[in-house]
Amino acid sequence: MIVTRFAPSPTGALHVGGARTALYAWAFARHNNGKFILRIEDTDRERSDMSHADGIVDALQWMGLNWDEGPIFQSDRKEIYREHAEKLVELGAAYRCFCSQERLEEMRKEQTGKGVPEGYDRRCRNLSIEEVELELSKKTPHVIRFKMPLDGETIFRDELRGTIAYPNTQQDDFILLKSDGFPTYHLANVIDDHLMNVTHVMRGEEWIPSTPKHVRLYESFGWEPPAFVHLPVILAPDGKKLSKRHGATSVQEYRERGFLPTALLNYLTLLGWSPGDDREIFSRDELAELFSLERVNKRSAVFDETKLRWLNGKYLMELSWDRFEPLIMPYVEKFGLKDEQLKDWGVTLDKNEWIKKTLELGKERAETVIDVIEKLRFFYEEEIEFDEESVKKHFKGDDLQGRIEVGREAIQAANPWSIEELEKEIRGRADVKGFKHPKVFHPMRVAVTGRQHAPGLFTTIFLIGRNRALKRVEKALGIIANTIDR
Repeated sequence: MIVTRFAPSPTGALHVGGARTALYAWAFARHNNGKFILRIEDTDRERSDMSHADGIVDALQWMGLNWDEGPIFQSDRKEIYREHAEKLVELGAAYRCFCSQERLEEMRKEQTGKGVPEGYDRRCRNLSIEEVELELSKKTPHVIRFKMPLDGETIFRDELRGTIAYPNTQQDDFILLKSDGFPTYHLANVIDDHLMNVTHVMRGEEWIPSTPKHVRLYESFGWEPPAFVHLPVILAPDGKKLSKRHGATSVQEYRERGFLPTALLNYLTLLGWSPGDDREIFSRDELAELFSLERVNKRSAVFDETKLRWLNGKYLMELSWDRFEPLIMPYVEKFGLKDEQLKDWGVTLDKNEWIKKTLELGKERAETVIDVIEKLRFFYEEEIEFDEESVKKHFKGDDLQGRIEVGREAIQAANPWSIEELEKEIRGRADVKGFKHPKVFHPMRVAVTGRQHAPGLFTTIFLIGRNRALKRVEKALGIIANTIDR
């Protein structure tokens, strides 16, 4: 059975690169009716934080990447790693190193001064049994290091890149077990992947140089290594590795900015994988059905937020009200709207119905959930600010005041208060005055919303409410009068 895992370290929020790794591991397992494991690699006690672990779990759940086993915390498996490290010592594949931090620091300084690569000088590699026993009797703090071969090379296969070979002289005698009894990543991940029957290890390509260490560990234990799939890094538009200096990089940040999990998942799917045709919209289940390693690209992909926003807008447009409402209402509730307030504005709809109608208008033009609110602020706020560019573009031309007066008179006269009646009144009065309709519609839109881009004029005025619309038109006429006086 195919078994994959996602094994993040809880040292920060879930990066989009990590999310893509989790997505591909999940999809590969689901495609093959296999198992997907979530393992939290929290053996770095200084940097690991439980709140980050909770955030990673929450982000994966939000994206719909369900796991079959876990979350498993490596910090709960400390004794397992110790036993296996001791076994390697017994087998002669590892040794106890009693070098102090001070000695190691002096060694590094000397290597730097000589311009040679840094690395452990293997001083403790060939200590006699008596020397080891003496240090243990003195309770000298020590680590357990792995004995890398001193010559030859380590060869392994990467499923995307083919055969890769590293000279063993480039590998250090790396630490397996630290002096505090906690394992390093190298030891813990190899042991866990074996004990959890992981068949395919998917991780970032930055782990390729460490893979010879892992292969040698598998060999020393007498275990069969899994298949390795090292995914390329995600680049920013400037061609450098995507990082915080480029803006949002975590799943949580995109969630807070109003992106949908389906859109982010869809976008990450295509950031290094292709279905073999020109399709761009995929559901999670469709990805699981189509996913294969053969179509994973080994070249780095560029994270294009413009494309993500476009994709998010597509998903937002198709979102049903039942699914959209819980996403948007926390933002709407911040305005603290009251029934009495809507009545004062001249709104004739029930508050819940009014909110639904305004939000559905905004959803058609937005790319994120927050965009919906930003584009609709003129509905929810008492006062509006007039956009300078919109004023310059549309508060000009012959008889501007007269054209806006047409709109004001129509708002006053509309009876009953309805979209249809507003349209009839505005068009009819414009015709009587001899004004072309766009010459009335454009400045009126700016007058009641403060901006040139908004939903249909008649629907907008209806939802703003008679009283509030008239108040805004008066304010616009005041701005125009002041401009003329100058």
